Amino acid sequence: MKKLISAILAAAMMVSLVACSNGNKDSSEDNKNAKFTAGTYTGTAKGNNADVTVEVTLSDDKIESVVVKEHSETPNLSEGAISDVPAAIVEKQSLNVDTVAGATVTSNAIIEATKAALTEAGADVDALMK
Repeated sequence: MKKLISAILAAAMMVSLVACSNGNKDSSEDNKNAKFTAGTYTGTAKGNNADVTVEVTLSDDKIESVVVKEHSETPNLSEGAISDVPAAIVEKQSLNVDTVAGATVTSNAIIEATKAALTEAGADVDALMK
């Protein structure tokens, strides 16, 4: 009986993992044909304590860098979001990145500020949300 229950649980877990996967499709594949107006753009969004400002540098078809320029977020709590979220956006070439646990508001502010900068650059931000 225990083996049967274990087998059923294992099968259910495998089905749920397959259902949650994106078919091994990297989101950067969707965005590799994205077109931007090359340059450096600034975006701002509301963080936990005040606005978070990012600087986004673009080539004609790639997000080259995202840098948090100004913030008033709580030290130690926000550090992971300030380093990891911009790096993930550049790596994935997407705004659909994970937030940092314990710094969700800061993470979302970075994503929204980047979205504002990309909008200014003429990017299709809906495509970058995939």
